[in-house]
Parts: sequence; structure tokens; C-alpha cells
Amino acid sequence: MTKQMNIPSHISQQCQHLIKVSRLPENFIEVVENIYFPLAVKLMNSKQQGPLLISINGAQGTGKSTLTQFIKVILEALSTKPAAAFSIDDFYLTRSQRQQLAKKVHPLFMTRGVPGTHDIDMMKSVLSNLLNGNKTQIPVFNKAIDDREKNESWQTITEAVDFILFEGWCVLSPPQAAEELVEPINELEKKEDPNTEWRRYANLKLTDYQQQLFSLTDVSIMLQPPDFDHIYQWRTLQEEKLRESTQAHSHQLMDADALKRFIQHYERITRHPLAQLPEQVDYLLPVDRHHNITGIIERNDRR
Repeated sequence: MTKQMNIPSHISQQCQHLIKVSRLPENFIEVVENIYFPLAVKLMNSKQQGPLLISINGAQGTGKSTLTQFIKVILEALSTKPAAAFSIDDFYLTRSQRQQLAKKVHPLFMTRGVPGTHDIDMMKSVLSNLLNGNKTQIPVFNKAIDDREKNESWQTITEAVDFILFEGWCVLSPPQAAEELVEPINELEKKEDPNTEWRRYANLKLTDYQQQLFSLTDVSIMLQPPDFDHIYQWRTLQEEKLRESTQAHSHQLMDADALKRFIQHYERITRHPLAQLPEQVDYLLPVDRHHNITGIIERNDRR
């Protein structure tokens, strides 16, 4: 657990502004005071020569994007240089690329999500540029239209950064052993991947992610949900928020049945890290059934 810390007034004001523009409740400042700011201070104390790569794992709906936004603001206020923040979701292949992958490997790869549906070369390039203090562009993926935005909408990093925040639902996730892939985990795998081709290929790509991307991590963080059932509830809330967005194109949004099928694509690579990562990450942030982060558990506290 962590103690509440006094936040400098200028940082508090920045966070209150972010709370407002993010349409979060006013009392969300308590989360900033009790969790985000103390965590950011710990990250500052981990600073090394060169950029610090902070990898954040969190299943869908756990609040990893919100966490990342606030940590970025706080770190930039505490540091002399900017921070870079992005999601593995930003690197999804375009619809056209996924169509080709679906034809070549397995039809289920048309659906974005699992390893294999990201541009790993682009991720490697962006991380390399940031770690070496070079200018880089980070793509933007628009989930409402299920496709990558045009280059002019991409995020541009023009100067060296002190911190790199890399978040995602499968970030840090370990691959499974071959024998663990044999039995289907849900109806989607049973009916649409009876020969295990889809999940074996995704697991192979996850191994590549681990070796070429996740291994670069300096500090690891996990948002830990109470169980998989809550992930479905929280992802439903995400879809409702997307539907309310003025930028949303409704033809790509999902109803309840479509969403249930969609989440089954993620189930295997969500359940596995839920069992494996809590003992491995530097900072574990348990999330209760009411969607509240209950504390910061450091690796040393779990021994």
C-alpha cells in the first residue's frame, strides 16, 4: 500500500484540468493523490541515464490509458524533459493489412487485438528512436472506424524524452507453452480455430513481442482486475463511451453479441498474464470490482 502525499499546487491544477477534460468525477483527484502521484514519484526515483522505459499491462477496461495520461502529466511536471506515452493499440495493422493476414494465415486475424495484428517493425522503430533521443512519429489507430489514421494525425515527438510510457492489454504478457494451446478456452476457439492455427500463430508472435519489445522494459506495472468477468463489464462501458463520442462512426461499433465475440479473441492472452504477471512486475496495482485501484504493491512487498 502507499501513503497519501502532498502534491505541489501546479501539478494538482494540471491534474484537475485533465480530470475535467476527461469527464471524470471531481473526487477523482483522490486517485491522483493516493495512487498516481506516489507512483510517479517512485518512477522518478528509478530514473537512470537515458530514457526510462515503463511498460504497463492492464486488461481491457482496467484504466491503463487513464493511468498513463496522468502519470505522463505528473512526470513532465517533475522532470526537465517531456515524456512520451502511447499504447500498443496505436500500432494495429490497417484494415487492408489485416485482410491480407486473414487470407494468408487465418480468418480470425481480421479482428484487431491479438499479437500478429500489430506492426512490430514500427513498434521497434519508435522505441529505438525514443531510447536514442531521436525524433519519431507514433501512429494513431481509430477504433471507431477500425483503421489507422492518416499520417498527419500521428503524434510527433521532436525532442529527447526522460520517460517512455508503453501501455497495452498484452504488454508484458508471457507466451504459453505449446501444450497449453491444445484445449480451446472458449466457443470462439472451439468453433473457429479447431486446428489451433490462429492461437499458435498469435502465441508465436507474442514470443517475438517479448524478445524484441518487452525485454527492453526498465520498470513494469500491472493493473490487476479481480477476475475475467469484470473485464467484460468494463469493456462494455468502454464501448458505450465510444458510442457517445462525437467522432464515432456507428457502423464500426459493436452491439452486445458482437462485443461478446470480440472479447473472446482476447480471452486467452488476458487470462494467462492474470495468473503469471502479479509476481513478476515491479509495481502491482490491484483494481477492485468497483473499478478502484486499492494500492501500490511493490515487488519487495510480495516476498
